[in-house]
Amino acid sequence: MSEHSDTPPDLPLVPLPGSNRQSADVIAPAAVPSREGTDIEVTVVLRRRAGASFDPSVRLGREEFEAKMGADAADVETVTTTLEGLGIQVVSSDLASRRIRISGSAITLGRVFGTHLESVTSRASDGAEVHHRNRSGMLMVPAVLDGIVTAVLGLDDRPQARAEFRVAQARAVTVSYTPLDLAEIYNFPPQFDGTGQTIAIIELGGGYAQTELDAYFASLGITGPKVAAVGVDGARNVPGADAAGADGEVLLDIEVAGALSPGADIVVYFAPNTDAGFVDAVSEATHAAITPTAISISWGQSEDAWTAQARHALDQAFVDAASLGITVTAAAGDNGSSDGAADGRNHADFPASSPHVLACGGTSLRASSGRVTSETVWNNGAGAGATGGGVSDVFALPSWQKSAGVPASSRGTAGRGVPDVAAVADPSTGYEVLVDGEKKIYGGTSAVAPLWAALVARLAQASGAPFGLMHPRLYELASVVAHENGFRDITAGNNGAFAAGPGWDACTGLGVPDGGALLTALAPPRVPAAAEGR
Repeated sequence: MSEHSDTPPDLPLVPLPGSNRQSADVIAPAAVPSREGTDIEVTVVLRRRAGASFDPSVRLGREEFEAKMGADAADVETVTTTLEGLGIQVVSSDLASRRIRISGSAITLGRVFGTHLESVTSRASDGAEVHHRNRSGMLMVPAVLDGIVTAVLGLDDRPQARAEFRVAQARAVTVSYTPLDLAEIYNFPPQFDGTGQTIAIIELGGGYAQTELDAYFASLGITGPKVAAVGVDGARNVPGADAAGADGEVLLDIEVAGALSPGADIVVYFAPNTDAGFVDAVSEATHAAITPTAISISWGQSEDAWTAQARHALDQAFVDAASLGITVTAAAGDNGSSDGAADGRNHADFPASSPHVLACGGTSLRASSGRVTSETVWNNGAGAGATGGGVSDVFALPSWQKSAGVPASSRGTAGRGVPDVAAVADPSTGYEVLVDGEKKIYGGTSAVAPLWAALVARLAQASGAPFGLMHPRLYELASVVAHENGFRDITAGNNGAFAAGPGWDACTGLGVPDGGALLTALAPPRVPAAAEGR
């Protein structure tokens, strides 16, 4: 697209709340700068229609959701007309998810949104060099769009999140488990396998090969689930390109969820690792033609590494999911109570810290023949990995967590406590998986999110209905007599600043699952779908 010469030089702009962003840690200009005339795509998020409200106890159908919780058609028209008049192309729009995808040159987009984009090389959170567009400071929007537009994402396309997994060193492995071993240890109800359910998995890189999945499931003696890939914002399933990184995340997620819920369908959403890609992937999964029972997310980053607008946009995508009956599970992080930050403060990992997400912490597990000998908080010491957990600095204490004993945040405020639930995550007592042709042992809270998503799928099959936001019911169960509330409490260990103890704690939440007890508490017994009509 050529530069639009009619863009008014005195375009009236107003600040976009929550859009302030610090510059990346720039090393140098990008080795291969973006071509000046090349168009880029950006996601614009709109407000909900007037009167919209979220009730976790009410599940909405897709059409009802769009009518009650989506964007107003008049707002979409206003944004479309305004941006097109300024030389920006509208690529697509969606009322239900309140998103408009736009395209334009960096110069035009910079002028309309009051920023400057430069191509740079910087350091990602893992120390790797990355090439991306960089911006700093506040964004602006045309004054006529003030209050209508709530986020403009993707102008700066630096990596937004990290995969929450760790590969075990062979010498450090003391014991390892297949997902089927863990199904026995955590008492997953064997009469249900997720039939009739769909699990969506969000991936921000990597890929899988169906032949490898087939080989893995065959090695377990089971027929694996149907797995499909969906590309978002130009990303796609690219197996074999990142065996030491994102491929491991993708295969770990699919193999754990697939082995534990082989009757379910699995849809893997591949998106760029940007704030726009993350929001778009979750939105695409949430508003798919077939609504998933669960969405599993194994990627995250410290809350303060997000702009407020991106955090809000993603959290609202989770509100969409809960309204439609979807349970979202997310890894709580692998860097202890600091979440890897070097400022000496405690940090919660997002999106696990969203009150609309089931945050999944990690344990160190030792068991034999299905019997647990010990299970404690995962903490292998400084730099060696520990479960994330703590108190949010940005999300308020939810009503369902008020009696859980959540401590004050590092800022002294009453915040949402993380995690909610847990399972094994220590790589030295980890998961046996197949990654790019190699059998490996993986750990990290990355594995806990798909484990819980698979359990949710089994329980939804048993109950005949999805659960959506499970938190109110799970925390209500926590007041029941121990061993009857669906959890086995973890009371030993710490993740740095926080220690485990009886009841909820900021290391392992309510505890690890007792699938059979959860089945009794959440899903009245019914005949499994596979057995009906026999």
